[in-house]
Amino acid sequence: MDEVEIRPQISGTLAQVHVDEGAYVTAGTPLFKIDERPFKAALNNALAKLRAAESAAFNAELEVQKLTPLVQNKVISDYQLKAARAAAGVAKANIDEAKANISTAQINLGFTLIKAPVSGYIGRLEKKKGSLVGPADASALTDLSDVHNVHVYFSLSEDDFVNFKAQYPGETLTEKIRQLPPVSLLLSDNSTYPVKGYVDIIDGQFDKSTGAITFRANFPNPRGLLRSGNTGKIQLSLLHKDALLVPQSATLEIQDKIFVYQLADSNKIKKQAIVISGRSGHYYVVKEGIKVGDHIVVDEINNLQEGQVIDPQTTKKLTATNN
Repeated sequence: MDEVEIRPQISGTLAQVHVDEGAYVTAGTPLFKIDERPFKAALNNALAKLRAAESAAFNAELEVQKLTPLVQNKVISDYQLKAARAAAGVAKANIDEAKANISTAQINLGFTLIKAPVSGYIGRLEKKKGSLVGPADASALTDLSDVHNVHVYFSLSEDDFVNFKAQYPGETLTEKIRQLPPVSLLLSDNSTYPVKGYVDIIDGQFDKSTGAITFRANFPNPRGLLRSGNTGKIQLSLLHKDALLVPQSATLEIQDKIFVYQLADSNKIKKQAIVISGRSGHYYVVKEGIKVGDHIVVDEINNLQEGQVIDPQTTKKLTATNN
């Protein structure tokens, strides 16, 4: 996803707003119009100065032509001719300066019409018709989101990163990510985005504060269902040897932490926090919190309370499996 700030390149009064918030526009569509009258006047002034400079240069050249034979016939000294030639040179330079000023005026006049640099969706309109705008404004006129492809950033822990490097062939990380299968995007409502994506970039270093490294996945977004700021979870296939699996239905999520009810002494239950390293179907892959041989409650956990005594009907020890 490319998000572009739309800013004016000149200062002036906003005369027209051609779009509405949330509208989809194609590249080249007019978005805003700045009052062009001062810039037309500046262009006309530059054109007038060019005509004056050309006239002055013509007169200077005539003076050179008049003095040249007089110097050749030694009627006058060559000092006057040299001065006339210098004046002619200045006049020609004034023409070049006038042409440059015309180019600048034409560019500024063109900047009065602000067009969409890419196709995408219009964000909030921070300025209204009649507002004074300029390049140094703290806020942009709007944002334009090109969402035909969406970049999703996610992180892997150092252990998972080592695991990723070990199981996929290739001499370099670029070669390894080419071997990755397509990835899925789980949206905030736990629905799965219908189009698969692919990992295309790995960050150059680990984040010192989290100990994780960032990956980027690219998802086609032909219908514009994803927008800038969407959140979700990436489902990436990694091989976990001797993984400890727990049914997701046997867990509770409280304040971004995941718990299970573990069976303790005298058939009392206690909440036990677990750390997961991934998912496999309807199971969590457990990294920390419980171990092989522990007993957890897998049915009707929503009706249980910390310290409650239960009568286990059937129990099944946690086992590890190659996943």
